[in-house]
Amino acid sequence: MTATADQTTNHFVEQWLSALRLDERYRTLLLTPTREVRVELTITKDDGSLGTFIGYRVQHDDSRGPFKGGLRYHPSVEIDEVRSLASLMTWKTAVVNVPFGGAKGGIQVDPAQLTPRELQRLTRRFVDAIGSVIGPHVDIPAPDVNTNAQVMSWIFDQYSKRFGFSPAVVTGKPVHLHGSLGRDAATGRGCLFAVRQVLAAEGKKLEGTRFAIQGFGNVGSWLARLLAERGAKVVAVTDTHGGVAHGDGLDVARLMAHRAEARTVAGFAGGQPIDNDALIAVDCDVLAPCALGHVLTADTARHVKAKYVLEGANGPCTIEGDEELARRGVVCIPDILANAGGVTVSYFEWTQNIQQHSWGEDEVNEKLERAIVHAHAAVEQARRELRCTMRTAAFVVAIRRVQRATDARGLD
Repeated sequence: MTATADQTTNHFVEQWLSALRLDERYRTLLLTPTREVRVELTITKDDGSLGTFIGYRVQHDDSRGPFKGGLRYHPSVEIDEVRSLASLMTWKTAVVNVPFGGAKGGIQVDPAQLTPRELQRLTRRFVDAIGSVIGPHVDIPAPDVNTNAQVMSWIFDQYSKRFGFSPAVVTGKPVHLHGSLGRDAATGRGCLFAVRQVLAAEGKKLEGTRFAIQGFGNVGSWLARLLAERGAKVVAVTDTHGGVAHGDGLDVARLMAHRAEARTVAGFAGGQPIDNDALIAVDCDVLAPCALGHVLTADTARHVKAKYVLEGANGPCTIEGDEELARRGVVCIPDILANAGGVTVSYFEWTQNIQQHSWGEDEVNEKLERAIVHAHAAVEQARRELRCTMRTAAFVVAIRRVQRATDARGLD
């Protein structure tokens, strides 16, 4: 039977709890969420009918700082997935060493089926329902699947109506509404820095390295653009509608123009059609799953030809998929390192809001690069010490940091 998302995350965590030989009490402390909230959200739709939706917020751990994590609007949102993603945020913030804990949330809805007015109404109702358990020093949401700067603006506005002017209650806001320069590209840029460091540690360069990118949303599209600027070759990309491949490298600038007009990469004339399943088996150096989780299973991982997997998405590997990649010697750059650029620049945005001060984009990008370089160095040191996979090393770094914070704060 296939493990659930929560079981997969907890399997990885328990492995490294055992490897670190931590006291049994840490198992409960580090695996059990601090709080889980489930709310029913009823709105009046534009045609006068009622719509009822389920919302969730899971707050996993705040030993290192306020809870932090995205909100996704998707029909598949359910408590098990949200628990898993909240836990991953705890370890991600610890790996990159920003002073946050982990949380995640969302609403079980297909936003494409709502009008903009209905979506705004639903978002504001959600804020009313969870407003007492979020806040600038308690829990700071951010964009995720199918949410964006506009949704964050509605959250900021609705929360401020109740609690006073509070731009730091969410991150990922528009720059003109107290957002941060560099936030839009941050996750893709963080992926770029992470894979650059991994390649450099083995004496390799980005220039000429061949990438296949599954998912061409915010993360995948920014990653492709930034890779092309640095001389890497993007040989295949896909989104929910299909994809395109070219062995000598796609013209990313033309691809971006096509996507802007067609709203998909499918149908781009600069390559051959390809689907998401075929992309996993593309001949490339780095496979970058940047869409939804659990796409690399025991079966699909057998077909991976890449030497590296760059986890731009959250949880793209199942337990069995991760084991298969490790068995075949594929270096997997885990999500808690690879896509930590988003939460890092979210921290920068939160800091700017708290200080009521703004930074330039160059300063944001330089600070992000420094954070990812330091995070990779810590993970690489642990990997060499323990002679383990990069995923194991990343979790060891994270668990040690959370454990130390938990101990320092003390237990009654």
